[in-house]
Amino acid sequence: MARVVWHVPVTVTGRTTSLRLFRLRDGRRCAVGFSSAGALAELLGPEQAAVELGEPALRALTAPLGVDELVLDPRLVASPVNAPGGTGAARPAGGHSAACSGSRLQHR
Repeated sequence: MARVVWHVPVTVTGRTTSLRLFRLRDGRRCAVGFSSAGALAELLGPEQAAVELGEPALRALTAPLGVDELVLDPRLVASPVNAPGGTGAARPAGGHSAACSGSRLQHR
């Protein structure tokens, strides 16, 4: 069986690498993955750092944070929205979802 790898956006600060989390339209946090480095660069820009992870590894990293939504190949990321009293984050577009491994996986 072929190993499925997602290209997952990260933030690199010094020697620290952190997953970038996004928000769904309803405000819930989610992680995103892309099926190719090109798809990630097309949506988030060529300077966006990324790591390659399988779905189980991504779920293991996000579960302790209470994030169980994964979005594969999002098509639209809105500009940051500043809410009163705070800053917003980029939000992948909403869409249909399918159950996967007890958590929700959204494919765009």
